[in-house]
Amino acid sequence: MSSNHVLTSSATIKLKMKSLLSFTLICFVLNIHAQEILTLDEAVKIALENNYSIKIAKSNQKIATNNNTRGNAGMLPVITGSASKNYTVSGVSIGLFDPNLPTIERSGVQNNTGGAGVNAVWTLYDGMGMFIARDRLRELQKTTVTQLESTLENSIAQVSNAYYDIIRQSKRVKNLKQGLEISNDRLKLSRDRYEVGQGSKVDFLSAQVDYNEDRAALIAQEQNLETSKITLNSLLVRGLQVDFQTNNSIVLDKNLSLENLRESTIKQNPLLVLADQNKKLADMELKLQKSAQMPQIDLVTGYNYNSANNGAGAPQATKSLQNFAFNYGLRATINIFDGYNQKRRIQNAKIGQEIANYQEGDLRNQLNTSLERTYLSYQNALELIKLETENYKIARQNIDIAFERYKVGNSTAYELREVQRNAVAAETRLIEAEFNAKITEIELLRLSSKILE
Repeated sequence: MSSNHVLTSSATIKLKMKSLLSFTLICFVLNIHAQEILTLDEAVKIALENNYSIKIAKSNQKIATNNNTRGNAGMLPVITGSASKNYTVSGVSIGLFDPNLPTIERSGVQNNTGGAGVNAVWTLYDGMGMFIARDRLRELQKTTVTQLESTLENSIAQVSNAYYDIIRQSKRVKNLKQGLEISNDRLKLSRDRYEVGQGSKVDFLSAQVDYNEDRAALIAQEQNLETSKITLNSLLVRGLQVDFQTNNSIVLDKNLSLENLRESTIKQNPLLVLADQNKKLADMELKLQKSAQMPQIDLVTGYNYNSANNGAGAPQATKSLQNFAFNYGLRATINIFDGYNQKRRIQNAKIGQEIANYQEGDLRNQLNTSLERTYLSYQNALELIKLETENYKIARQNIDIAFERYKVGNSTAYELREVQRNAVAAETRLIEAEFNAKITEIELLRLSSKILE
């Protein structure tokens, strides 16, 4: 076989491969345009509408709103109605003192009694317990609002993390594809050299092995990308196989101030707000238990009706009776001794106050620690981005130079492979640095409760 024929065959193969790559690229572009472009704002909106944790928090808020009433605090009267009707069937034997009168004997005698009434009890004074209970119900309603806010912030943070993870995985796919293109060019070049007798079979086979290695890495990374999409779809509570595309850039806020973040965390973090609300609830619980030591004064009133019908009896006995009665008055009760249970409940309420104070202090310490650590990671990530950006630029220049040297035979396949790996690794580190910076930024915004802004 002549050299010209081999070169012609090689050129034909190159032309076919270029046509195939062009067709594949066109199909890939058309597929992207056919897919949904999902922005972060849209993802957050879908999550806030569908997320089960948010729905549960909203339902708990409705329950607390329903519970916050004067009646539930014991400030309104309690009115009860009752009605009854009883029947008896019995035998009767009545002996009279008058010997001239016969004994009365009856069987199957039917008697019945009935009654109906309306009674009301209205607590007028209970040591201010009903007013404390009303304040407690209001505070409980506020806690559900705070819990909902915390759930919203956590959901937004989770969706944002998952969204940017998809961008990270997409960038890594693109990085590996670029590396695969270099391996493919090297494979074609080594094949052409081998076919015309200018290269060894070892170089050709080594290029094939490296190409297969890069292809396997790309397949694994594409699987990671699909897994990340499933994770986001799960957070959005929609079909796990719904395909979509995301924005391909990570924009960072490089002007976050630690002092501003700390001030916002102290004032707005829902966990700290909730801890303060729990302190208020503990104070109210103590007041409520102390109010139980005071006398309770109730206004009681009622209207009752009773009737009785007798089926048999002596001539002078009552055959039927109806009674109507209206009653009203005041009732006072006080706990004199209950086995020291009330004293125990007051002691436990005081301990509950201490626990609430400890919990707030512990939470404040944890949040300050998390804020400091996260901000330090955020600053380091920004510095790493600068460093890795410079390294990436150098690595890309190096790969271009190395490949040109390899094509003219001034560099070995091993040297090209090392330069190629360094370039892929440099871009991977840059992608990771950008992702880590964005994740720490999201966490800072969550801790400071600025993520809802």
